[in-house]
Amino acid sequence: MKEIQQHMQAFLERMVGEGRERGVQLAAYYEGELVVDAWAGIADNRSGRAVDASTLFPVFSTTKGIASTVLHLAVERLGIDYDMRISELWPEFGANGKADATIRHALSHTTGIPHMPEAAGPAEVLDWSRMRDEVAKLVPQWTPGTRMEYHAITFGWIIGEIARRLDGRSFARMLKEDICDPLGIGGELYVGIPEEADARVAFLEEPEFDPAMFPATGLQPIPAWICPLSDWMNRPEARRACVPASNGIMTAKGIAKHYASLLPDGADGIRLLPQSRVRLATELQDLLHQEPQFRALGYQLGSPGSIMGGRATVFGHGGYGGSVGFADPDQRLAVGFVNNLYSGASAGFDSIRELKKELGLRMN
Repeated sequence: MKEIQQHMQAFLERMVGEGRERGVQLAAYYEGELVVDAWAGIADNRSGRAVDASTLFPVFSTTKGIASTVLHLAVERLGIDYDMRISELWPEFGANGKADATIRHALSHTTGIPHMPEAAGPAEVLDWSRMRDEVAKLVPQWTPGTRMEYHAITFGWIIGEIARRLDGRSFARMLKEDICDPLGIGGELYVGIPEEADARVAFLEEPEFDPAMFPATGLQPIPAWICPLSDWMNRPEARRACVPASNGIMTAKGIAKHYASLLPDGADGIRLLPQSRVRLATELQDLLHQEPQFRALGYQLGSPGSIMGGRATVFGHGGYGGSVGFADPDQRLAVGFVNNLYSGASAGFDSIRELKKELGLRMN
């Protein structure tokens, strides 16, 4: 496996040299063991600081997969049914037509509230209690459970508050104690970084940002005031906030090890969940009257053209800008990829294809 590490290291260096990436990390577990932990390039073009093993990258919606695992761990521990109504745990959430919304609806993006509260702004997003209360008051755009539409940011407060109500601990503490500590990846997975970790965070660049992608009026899943998202996550206060849908800051190895721990081989022998729970969590959740969205309970599933692969047994989550983490049970593979140059030339897809080729695995 040493040759694969060397090959992928050289591949990432070539992608940086060609200008497709600025700074990048790639990590992979295969058959339960770390076989690739490679990095290349510049973490911060303002200072010239190089990427190393400890560099943390903002990963946006890649956070959703890890947040979902936090909730699945609580559900498994307590024996909770995914069809439990959220309002049984969080009465305020039942307001304005959401009384019958369930944990399953929350994880599958069908609660009907993909839009951000109108009262939310840069200051409010940093306040967990304020955002929790504002999200609970939202009026659904459809009857929960009848339509699937991506809850880009509200997903985080919904999932995070359900987990907190089930368990009693804060989301950040659950992430640390239930995932990072058992896996030995303290300092590699954060949703809200401590001040001392800020110096390790990569600076994001987004030269191709198009403001037309984010309308300034109407119901907004991603409001215009938070864009460019790269600029938002370059701000220290945004990095400190806890938004489990979108402001994770992580290493590729931390992401890969998290997904490896959900596979039968585990990660270095450690398995976070029994396979019976993983199977429930990764079942396709589709509505017959909609085009398939290839979603499970909090995870995206493999689909035609997906960076993760084309089989629905693959599960994980990608994020704005090109980051991704996933597990492939059939091929006993778990991968994490992170970067800091957001452009159409991102090398994520090619990096994962090259990795699979070197391991002798199929892409789809």
